[in-house]
Amino acid sequence: MSTPTPPVVRTERIGSTLLITLDRPEARNAVNAATATALAAALDALEADPTLRVGVLTGEGGTFSAGMDLKAALRGESPDIEGRGFGGLTEARPDKPLIAAVEGFAMGGGFELALACDLIVAAEDARFGLPEVKRGLIAAGGGVIRLPQRIPHHLAMELLLTGEPVDGRRAGELGLANRVAAQGQAVAEALRLAERVAQNAPLALTAVKRVVRAADGASEEEAFAFQRGEMKTLMASDDVREGMTAFAERRPARWNGR
Repeated sequence: MSTPTPPVVRTERIGSTLLITLDRPEARNAVNAATATALAAALDALEADPTLRVGVLTGEGGTFSAGMDLKAALRGESPDIEGRGFGGLTEARPDKPLIAAVEGFAMGGGFELALACDLIVAAEDARFGLPEVKRGLIAAGGGVIRLPQRIPHHLAMELLLTGEPVDGRRAGELGLANRVAAQGQAVAEALRLAERVAQNAPLALTAVKRVVRAADGASEEEAFAFQRGEMKTLMASDDVREGMTAFAERRPARWNGR
């Protein structure tokens, strides 16, 4: 009898949060084809379950992700999924908020996975870097595109052009990380942040993400037009009525996501 292959991505439900863990510690959670497929499936499960509000993405063994599995790539494996990008995430457009909880290395594609999340919690000794230029490449999984949108232009260019990493403390100073936690505490802090986010109306959280995406690169007129459509949908929802009623009655809202 063959031994079952251990999962390369684990999921665990914690309240209304789905904790998604890259589980290849022997490879520093580098992403191969199987990991990309499993991560995409985990994200689909998060999106499909109406009782889940937020996802937290992390890595097993004290490392977030070393990026692309070069050994697998040399064998012809691709860590990209068509229409979803590197790891099944970097070009995906999940509606639900996603938080990266980064311990240890988030290098290359690992950093790009974190950049694809909405929020980042970093351990103070985490290491973020895009070393692709040292290999004759560029950070094509979203690093070149997203990093200058996240931090000041010249600081982003320094990281992209030198390929040198920064630690979690510096990531916090740059505004790259929302929270900086003690070593080993990034997941716990990310789960606390997820709980704060999950207290809010799920339709409103989705609308925030949609409007932010639509406004990126759009004219102000186009952005407001898109926002008006989202507001029309929200104003007709049970959640808005519940939010107003709960405020008037001075009680916590009971959202149903409709």
